[in-house]
Amino acid sequence: MSAGELSELAERVAGWARDGEQVEAFVARGRDTEIQVYSGEVESLSSAESAGIGIRVVAGGRQGFAYAGSLAADVVEETLAEARDNAGFASPDEWVGLAVPDGVVAADLDLWRDDLAAFATADKVSLALDLEKAVRAGDPRIRQVESAEWGDGAYESAIATSTGIRAAWRRTVCYVSAQAVAGEGSETQTASGYSVGRGPGDIDLAKAASDAVERSTRLLGATKPRSGHLTVVFEPRITATLLALIAGTLDGEAVLKGRSLFGDRLGQAVAAPSLTLVDDPTDPDAYGATAYDAEGLATRRNALIEGGVLEKFLYNTYSARRAGTVSTASAVRAGFKSGPGTGARALSVLPGATGPDEILASVGDGLLVQSVSGLHSGVNPVSGDFSVGAEGMLIEGGAIGRPVRELTIASTLQRMLQDIVAIGNDIERLPSSATGVTLAIADVSMSGA
Repeated sequence: MSAGELSELAERVAGWARDGEQVEAFVARGRDTEIQVYSGEVESLSSAESAGIGIRVVAGGRQGFAYAGSLAADVVEETLAEARDNAGFASPDEWVGLAVPDGVVAADLDLWRDDLAAFATADKVSLALDLEKAVRAGDPRIRQVESAEWGDGAYESAIATSTGIRAAWRRTVCYVSAQAVAGEGSETQTASGYSVGRGPGDIDLAKAASDAVERSTRLLGATKPRSGHLTVVFEPRITATLLALIAGTLDGEAVLKGRSLFGDRLGQAVAAPSLTLVDDPTDPDAYGATAYDAEGLATRRNALIEGGVLEKFLYNTYSARRAGTVSTASAVRAGFKSGPGTGARALSVLPGATGPDEILASVGDGLLVQSVSGLHSGVNPVSGDFSVGAEGMLIEGGAIGRPVRELTIASTLQRMLQDIVAIGNDIERLPSSATGVTLAIADVSMSGA
């Protein structure tokens, strides 16, 4: 089924709405490949294709949903009947209803690469094997490459509703990654490196290999540091993780449920004046870029925190109606098997004017954080408490010093945002909903020896 046929099917199903009924049809198909190599041999190779439809029906203040992993005509009709049946058993909810066109024009985004489909499986295997070789050759202390892999995906979606929504979009993604094990004596350290893009030409094999080598070898000899309060510098990958945590507290659904520490702080200064945090799916370089959200509304740049002031929460149609506002086109869904939720797609901090080395120099003595652990148990989105395991390098005299591990860094999300002292100019595109930059935060507690 072609992309045009996906749209035609969605429109046909939406057109089957009865009087007093709203119908939404979300049609999607995708193709994924994953190849893992080990010790010069292919360890696993999988390729899968999927296609299906998710249908929502709203009638009488009740909503029903059903899906099917087939686009056959009889299956689609059965799925619509099931969604109608489910709506009849649902509890009434005055806020349910489908999105309606809001007049925002969709961004013209080129997120599809034809050369990915033409890229032979043998070439993908060769790239994974070459990555493994490059990591092994990168440093004599590399003892093992736990995994080297290639992955890619091509996804097409279309949505139509009886309320007038018509949208279709597609994207391709691919990546290589390697997990390196470095060792000296009886000690070993593990770290990963990767490169992401939309097509094979975007992949930087040398970068992925050097990242894995450098990040694993520089932690050799790590010891437990002394406890104290100091400035921490987050590498871009860690900053992206922090941004994703913060975005969860700016989700309109979380606010409505009383699960956000920022629920009553709109219009207030919640961060350092240097911080501007946006979710911008219209940025074509963002991994989560898309012209439309999961309800078919055109995406847009949403400034969540601007100059340190909390300006906006993220909403889909349902949560916006409950909150008495309008959707920010932030509907997300895992695919045709689920209805829309709310979430960020392309978070980024407005970069500063300072390079990473200059930030280290300005800090003097502190901690450069390379990895964190225990995020799910160590961060409370309601109270803001933040306490996670970490490892990295001490910053001594403005330069990277000795490696450290078995430590905990602690603060609160509120204090960390207020205590930002430097934002880097280094933008790192990551395979996630956030873009990373180097970020320095003062007065963080470090528990070690």
